[in-house]
Order: sequence, then C-alpha cells, then structure tokens
Amino acid sequence: MTKIIINIAFVFALTLVFGQNTDEQLANYYFNEGNCEKAIPYFEKVYSNNPNEFIYKRYLSCLKESNLDKEAIKLIENQISFNPHLISYQVELGDEYEKQGNLKKAEKTYQDLIDNLNANPRVIIDLQKAFSNLGKNELALKTLEKGNQVLKGNYPLNIQFAEVYGALNETEKMIQQYIDLLDYNPGMISSLKILIPRMIDFDDEDNDRFKMFQNELIRKIQKNPNDAVYSELLVWAFVQKRNFPAALVQSKALDKRTTNDGREVFIIGNQASQNNDFSTARSAYKYIIELGEQKPYYFAAEQLLLNTRYLEITTLRNYSSQQVTETISEYKRTLERMPKNGKALPIIREMSYIQAYYGGQPDSAITSLKEALKLPKYNDVEEAKIKLLMADIMVLTNNVWDASLLYMQVDKQFKFEPIGQEAKFKNARIFYYDADFLFAQSQLDVLKEATTRLIANDAMNLSILITDNLGLDSNYTAMAQFAKADLLLEQHKYETAFLLYDSITDIFPDHNLKDEILMRKSQAFLFKGEWDKAITLLKEIVDKHGDDILADDALYQIAQIYENHLFDTSKAGEVYFQLMRDYPGSLFVTEARKAYRKIN
Repeated sequence: MTKIIINIAFVFALTLVFGQNTDEQLANYYFNEGNCEKAIPYFEKVYSNNPNEFIYKRYLSCLKESNLDKEAIKLIENQISFNPHLISYQVELGDEYEKQGNLKKAEKTYQDLIDNLNANPRVIIDLQKAFSNLGKNELALKTLEKGNQVLKGNYPLNIQFAEVYGALNETEKMIQQYIDLLDYNPGMISSLKILIPRMIDFDDEDNDRFKMFQNELIRKIQKNPNDAVYSELLVWAFVQKRNFPAALVQSKALDKRTTNDGREVFIIGNQASQNNDFSTARSAYKYIIELGEQKPYYFAAEQLLLNTRYLEITTLRNYSSQQVTETISEYKRTLERMPKNGKALPIIREMSYIQAYYGGQPDSAITSLKEALKLPKYNDVEEAKIKLLMADIMVLTNNVWDASLLYMQVDKQFKFEPIGQEAKFKNARIFYYDADFLFAQSQLDVLKEATTRLIANDAMNLSILITDNLGLDSNYTAMAQFAKADLLLEQHKYETAFLLYDSITDIFPDHNLKDEILMRKSQAFLFKGEWDKAITLLKEIVDKHGDDILADDALYQIAQIYENHLFDTSKAGEVYFQLMRDYPGSLFVTEARKAYRKIN
C-alpha cells in the first residue's frame, strides 16, 4: 500500500513538472512570436510557481505592452515581496509609476528610498546604480550625497560620485572625485591608473580633461606638499602624454621631497630614452650623477648617460663634430674611473664605434679594442663582440684580410650561434668584395639556414644577387664593379662609391643591378641621417621595380625609417600595412605584423 501511495505521489509530481515546463515553453514561444495576449496566461501560471528574474522580466514586458498598468504594478510589488533585499525592484516600481503618469507616487517612492538609507555602503551603491541604470542621474547624485551623510566618512564613494558626475557632464567635479579618492587611501593610485585612461585621451594633443586633471593635481600638491602620491600621479600622467620634460621636472621635485636617491628620476630617464627623447634622458642621468657616488643609481646612470649619447648619435644621426668629440671625451673619463675588467667592454665597444664611424678616428678605435682584449676575460661572447667590431673597423680602413682572419676566428669559436653566423656572413662579404663570387656564394648558401632570420635573409639576398648577375663576361665585369662599389660604401667613401655605381648604369644601361644600386645609395643616405633622400630612393624601388626581389625590403626599410628615426608611427603603420597587403609571402611580413600591432 505504501508503495502505491509513493508511486501516485511520484506520478503527480511528474505531471506538475512537465505541466509547468509545458506552460513555460508556451509562454516563451508566444513571447518570442510577439503574441503577448496568448503569452500572459501562461506567464501568470509559471510566475506563481517560479518567480525568477527571467520569467518576471518577460511577464512584465508583456503586461506593459498590453497596457495592463495595474497588473504591471501588482507584478512589481509581488517581485519586491519575493526579493525585499533587492532595491532595484523598488526603483523599478517608482519608474513604472512615473511612466504611468503617477508622478506623486513615483517621487514618494524615490524619496522614501533615499530617506531610509542606512550606513550600509552596499545598499547605497546599489540604489545609486539602480537610478543610474535608468538614466536618473540627479536621483543617483542625491543618493550618494545622503550616503555620505550616513556613512560619516567611513567609506569612500568617490568612484560612484565620479561616475555620476561624468554622466551629468560635470567633468571637473568628476576629476576631483577621482583624485580625492587618494585622500582616503593613497594605495588606490594603482586603480586610478586603470580608471583614468577611460576618461582622458592621452593621445589628444589639446585635451581639456587632461588640463583639468593636471590643474587639480597641481592644486593638491600645493595644498599637501608632503603627500608624494599626487606628484607620483602627475608624473605618471605626463608619461602617458609622452611629455617627458614635464615628467622629469615633477620627478625631480618628488625626489627632493622624499628619498632623494634619484629612483623616480632614473625611471623617467629610462622611459625617455626608450621613447627616443634623448635630451630629457641625459638631463635625468646627469641629475642622478650630481647626487654623488654614494647614491644607489650613480653608476647605472653614468653608464646610461653614455649609452644615451651613443643612441642619440647612431639613431638620430643629427650631430656636430663637437658633440662627437665631447661624447668620446665623456666615454674616456668614465673608463678612467671604472675598474679595468670585463665589465668595461660594452662601454669600450660603444666608444670605439663612435670613434671609428662618426669621429674619424678608426686607428684610435682599433687601439682601444686591442687594449680591451688584454683585460681580464669577462666571457667569450663579449670578447667575440670586440673582435667583430675590430674587424668591421679594419674593413673601414681597407685592411680587409686582417678583418677576414678575425671573422674566421669568431666563426670557428661560435659556429652554431648567432654571433658566429654573423661573422661567417661578414667574412663571405670580404670574398664578395674581392670578386671571388663562387667562394662567397658557397659560404652564403650555408647561412640560408641560419637561426637568425636577419642573417639568413641577408645571406639569401646576397646569394641571389650573385646568381642573378653572373654568367656573361659583361655581367661579371659589372658585378665586379658593383662589389667594389659596395666595399667603398662600407668604407663610407660615398662619393667614390656613387660614381662607380653610376658608371655601371652608364656602361650597362639594361643591367639588372638598377634596383640594387638604388638600395645601396639609400643605405648611404640612411647612415648619414638624410632620411628624406633615403625614402625617395626606396620609393623608387617600389614604384619602378615592384616585381623585383628588393621591393618588399624597400617597403620595410621605409617603415623602419618612419618608426625608428622620424618617429612618425602613423606613416610607419601605413607602410607596414602596404607591405603585408602587397607582399604577403615576404620574409619581412612577420616582423612587419609585429611592428604594426605594436604601433596601432
């Protein structure tokens, strides 16, 4: 008997469940069809048993659409009774009164909610959000003002105030609220650094919001000179604007008021250098050096000051002979103070490079590098870098076979590593300059599988150049002249090299080397920092020799000039995109895509 009763109860329960499911399916079906008249009876049944949010929203929507105002009010009241802790339903009730034209009841509902607020931050914020979600921003503001009264400063509502002021287009008050948050908790600066970029476009040159933000921070700094957090935020803001000189001024002031160890200034110097603002970087490092050797960042700043000088000359390539002389002197003074060990090698390399390629002192550079090799051994790679640079300078001074010996030493020692592959490539070029094209090509073919993409690409290009231009006697003659001109170019004898290149086009007007000659000339202008002339020649390759092997290379070079030397990321992005679009199979596409993503 007991089993029979249980079975009957089970069947009855199943009937209820399946019946409920059927009603819900029909309700949703008619709702989706836009037939609220048929949907409402089913929603009424389902809601009475399961008043969840989904059913409630659809039921209420149908009642409103059918102009069943009393039923809509009753439904909202029922939902409030089921969820007395959810204040949003009470706001929704007031909103429904308002839509039905019963403004008195609506206003009373809203005001009661505000008047009855207690010191519960969660309830206050929920009510504010409920008003804000319905676009009732004035009521949201009143809610927060009442909330401040009852909380008595025990909980910050600054972010909520800022959101509401933003919705009311009261920008200055919005910014003040964000900054005032630091009065309550300076640790909130990390959160502000995430929130602020959402309201300020730092890329906009003339941004009123940024000016308001800057002025409010300056006011705070003047009012609270001992609170470093405001200065820290202002420094951060200037960095976002890429205004490194202003960031440096503030970071110096901050450093003097706090630790006075140069830490903040050191950070700004590094950021300025990374963004090619070398003048500001130098000022930052000099400030740290002037603090004295006892400060923790002194020696790092000393080395980075030299490195900044090096980058300024080799990247911008806009320098006077006096600047080069001063830079070399700075290197020498620093080296005199440094211990004579392997840690000095990077500085010696930079100084020697400037001496040889920009200061007209290749012999002094080689002497410095030979002395460097006598220092206590630091590591094999640093020693190999010294040998590579020494060999490069020997090529510059036409001691090509002495250079070849050094390249072979590095190649043999680091056969399967990038520095060894670089040495093998440079040695192959020695034989290429000497017109021993077959041996040069045998070395280049090995390098086509190099682990370094740049070396592999350079090796492949030179190998293809030799293959495409050898065969006939006239071709060999032209190729030998071309290789000789390349050596002159490597030795920075630009005028002589250009004359030899031009003689090839005069004697062999139909020769395939025309695009190669344009590329070589562009490289000369690149080294001299004559960017516009380089771009003109590279564009000529793309326009007149677009189907030849150097067209994609030329585009990549143009993009690199715009990005790394002219600092025009907009134009760089356009050229990177053109390269990816027009030459999808190019070896440069991967690097172009990375660069494009970085600057866009």
